[in-house]
Amino acid sequence: MIRYAKDADGIVTLTMDDPTAGANTMNELFGRSFKETVQRLVAERDDITGVILTSAKKTFFAGGNLSDLQSITPDRAEEFFAGIEDLKADMRTLERLGRPVVACINGAALGGGLELALACHHRIAVNDPKIKIGLPEVTLGLLPGGGGVTRLVRMLGIQSALMDWLLQGQQRRPAEAQAKGVIDELVDSADDLVPAARAWILEQASGENRDEALVAAAKPWDVKGYRIPGGTPSNPSFAANLPAFPANLRKQLKGSPMPAPRAIMSAAVEGAQVDFDTASRIESRYLTQLVTRPVSKAMIQAFFFDLQAINSGRLRPKREGEDYPKRPVAKVGMVGAGMMGAGIAYSCAMSGLEVVLKDVSIEGAEKGKSYSEKLLTKAVERGRMDQAKADAVLARITPTADMNDLADVDVVIEAVFEDYELKRKVFEEIEAVVRPDTLLCSNTSTLPITSLAKFITRPADFIGLHFFSPVDKMQLVEIIRGEETSDETTARAVDIVQQIRKIPIVVGDGRGFFTSRVFGQLISEGVNLLAEGVDPQTIERAATQAGFPAPPLAMTDEVSLTLTQHIRAEAEKAAAAEGKTREVQSGELLIDRMVAEFGRKGRAAGAGFYDYPADGPKVLWPGLREHFARGTQVPLKDMQDRYLFAMALDTARCFEEGVLRDTESANIGGIFGIGFPPHTGGPATFMTNYEGGLAGFVARADELADTYGERFRPTEWLRQRAAVGSLTD
Repeated sequence: MIRYAKDADGIVTLTMDDPTAGANTMNELFGRSFKETVQRLVAERDDITGVILTSAKKTFFAGGNLSDLQSITPDRAEEFFAGIEDLKADMRTLERLGRPVVACINGAALGGGLELALACHHRIAVNDPKIKIGLPEVTLGLLPGGGGVTRLVRMLGIQSALMDWLLQGQQRRPAEAQAKGVIDELVDSADDLVPAARAWILEQASGENRDEALVAAAKPWDVKGYRIPGGTPSNPSFAANLPAFPANLRKQLKGSPMPAPRAIMSAAVEGAQVDFDTASRIESRYLTQLVTRPVSKAMIQAFFFDLQAINSGRLRPKREGEDYPKRPVAKVGMVGAGMMGAGIAYSCAMSGLEVVLKDVSIEGAEKGKSYSEKLLTKAVERGRMDQAKADAVLARITPTADMNDLADVDVVIEAVFEDYELKRKVFEEIEAVVRPDTLLCSNTSTLPITSLAKFITRPADFIGLHFFSPVDKMQLVEIIRGEETSDETTARAVDIVQQIRKIPIVVGDGRGFFTSRVFGQLISEGVNLLAEGVDPQTIERAATQAGFPAPPLAMTDEVSLTLTQHIRAEAEKAAAAEGKTREVQSGELLIDRMVAEFGRKGRAAGAGFYDYPADGPKVLWPGLREHFARGTQVPLKDMQDRYLFAMALDTARCFEEGVLRDTESANIGGIFGIGFPPHTGGPATFMTNYEGGLAGFVARADELADTYGERFRPTEWLRQRAAVGSLTD
């Protein structure tokens, strides 16, 4: 995997090029090749001036092999620990070779790739903003166990290493990485890397006394008297601030059961108090603990394998085994310039598309465009964009009140109020002016696409594109197929979502589709607990400690209590039309009382479950305790499981009803769209990875149903799936 070439100046160039994969990773082949290469370098050291580490791939090094990491079980912990220690011993040998080693970073250097570069004495990268450099392990439930924690702490100090690189897994551009002290030198192109590396090595070897001149061949922490920047816990001034570190982390995590950030902080602080090699073993022990736990396996599944499957186009339909031809979009018609429409217009314009932003009045359309102007102004002020680019993005948005201006658009996205009659009228006007091949999309969040398609003369070309608010920050788009939506239309919808750099999931039709209906279970369960007399603060804290990014009562305010009433009324109408009676939950009656008796309708109305003072943050309305809390005690685990199981059970019903057909959409939609706790890997993985598997999940659901109500009772379909251990065939 590693080609070895030495030139007349004694400079060895090592070229990493895994013949079995498209990227270099820390697999078994790399470990074996790296060990042999390091042993050869040691044997030939007297004839070596320096070493250059390069890659023949488009990326420098992609990091650890995640398939291998997912396979590590607790009974293999000692084996894994020994393996990672063996690999790190070879990296340490390279670091202490006594000759300068340069990493030439031609592409992404993430995770183990950056750790490999950190074991070198000098790092040169191509100054390309598309290149990402970082240690994103925390986002997969892991820590950088290839020396990343140990070396960064010694290079940058505990605080900078944690805040700038480790705790949030930031991925930085080369210029940013240089400014943060991780990259030493930038060049303009990949062709300049090796010449720059050679020049640096030869400069180190240019002194009269060659051995003394090779000062760069020793890391600072291997030189007697070296001190970690900023101090260590044994330093009184640093020790005085140390208690703030875990306190700030707890505040950031909101009590969420995410073990990786805590392990990273522990490895950094503990490792700073001992010698390098002991610190490295501490790091390996923490990595071994994480990699054998279910959290890392769940997060790897969601944030790597599921995302990779979606981004690679797995959800894009095929025609007789072949892909539908891609039809890149140049111009989008956006009908409705409210918050959602304005946000979609901004995202399209940022991706280089021309946008016609249509509203009932030119003033409304101009107001919608001003939303983009505000976001762009902030980006320029914060140095994220220059003024010329901001002006170009804004110029792509054309406000109008004339539907005829949509005549030449490739795609129309409707984002008007959730009202059947209004949408019918809007689409009649749209179809009268657009081309016969224009893709027709509705940004509805609850109304079934099949019922809306009755207003369309081309139902095969009609599809739902459910964006999430705020659109500029939320990455997910839920694509909803109606009964008559064609495969080609679905493929085009996937393409447009990816063209504007968002994540598409594809779901079937039904009231609320997948995300809206399942999200409704979270807020319903929170209000049910309040109706049972549980203290409101306890309700909210149980959710954040379970890993939800926002608690249910606060989210109900964001949605608005009146909208939940509207959705309930529509659901009751639908049930009546099918000859069924919908059971009313206690929390729904509480919402009715909140609106009718107390006039509290949600955040937009200025008062809901929370008060919203003008001069401070929101606070729970004291009336909740006065009117509803009765000192009811529900075990914390039961509260958390009620949130998780209510959402997961409805996810299972989505599979049963055909709304969901793949676990990738369930997991990524759950995490990115509706805040299902990331450490679970998403609702589908939460069910299948539950202790005892899907059968264990069903057994726990039965316990909840026996105690808290039949809404937690698994369906017969789910029991049958539990027997085979999978939600899909």
